[in-house]
Amino acid sequence: MEESLPFRTLAPWLHERFGRPVHRVALDAGSSCPNRDGSKGRGGCVYCDVEGSGTGALREGRALEQQLASGLARIARRGDDAGAIAYFQSYSNTYVEPARLEAVLAVLEPQLARTDNRVVALAISTRPDTLSQAALEILARWNRRLPVWLELGLEVADDALLLSINRLHSVADFEDCAARARNAGLLVIAHAILGLPGDGREGARRTAEVFARCGVEGVKVHHLMVLRRTQLAQWWKEGRVATLDAHEYVQWLADFVERLAPGQVLHRITGDSPREDLLAPHWELHKNAVREMLAAELRARGTRQGSRCAAAPSLDQSRR
Repeated sequence: MEESLPFRTLAPWLHERFGRPVHRVALDAGSSCPNRDGSKGRGGCVYCDVEGSGTGALREGRALEQQLASGLARIARRGDDAGAIAYFQSYSNTYVEPARLEAVLAVLEPQLARTDNRVVALAISTRPDTLSQAALEILARWNRRLPVWLELGLEVADDALLLSINRLHSVADFEDCAARARNAGLLVIAHAILGLPGDGREGARRTAEVFARCGVEGVKVHHLMVLRRTQLAQWWKEGRVATLDAHEYVQWLADFVERLAPGQVLHRITGDSPREDLLAPHWELHKNAVREMLAAELRARGTRQGSRCAAAPSLDQSRR
């Protein structure tokens, strides 16, 4: 943890691990999801927009090679020593045939062969019900060349709510996938959303407890955002969805952080969206303000990350 903060943040962990500034390059490989293409359902998760929580770059005609090159050029402007995490963000990137996954990842080969290579890690966003054994073996092979992070969505630790928001997988699916990925040597970053319809403050606590129990190395959490071009937008317009104000969110977030394991790294504690896409809530707060509000809340309680963690497996220090 940063000495001045009562929770563990990403920037110091990155510097400790890589010894240099590191930034993400978001990549869109044109993947899909089983709750979009009809194999499980249609329409996707109720909160997810048509870009699959990504950039939509491939649909706009930008090939992966072009996306990577432009992202690396942007990072190069931040300094000669700046490193990059190649982040395949949109949709479920292991929900493809093995040959397709191999072809997508091959876009990194020319960069890794360069003497001035900036790519220090590979991050793959996916669902817990789409990580086949073949995909896991491919990622494990890549992990022998550079660190592979599996960005794994749970969002809420309640099977009934996972059904109602059209995720269409279970908490057990998440737990199994996280264990398989960690056993294969991958670093798992779990995703959560606080304030989903039907999920209360106790639900935030329960989700953190699942993350602690699973021993995932990283956590991304943010408040529920109602975006245009989502099923949730219609529910919100009908008055069926209420969003958290900033004070409420920080209260719930503090509960959440207290129940994580002390060593888990918080990669994100709030979300953002282009203003033109966001219907609610509008906080007018910078993410740094949320971070300071969280720190102040935990200090006022006399607690910190892990204070209320009932039990968690110890994290392998070499993977943290």
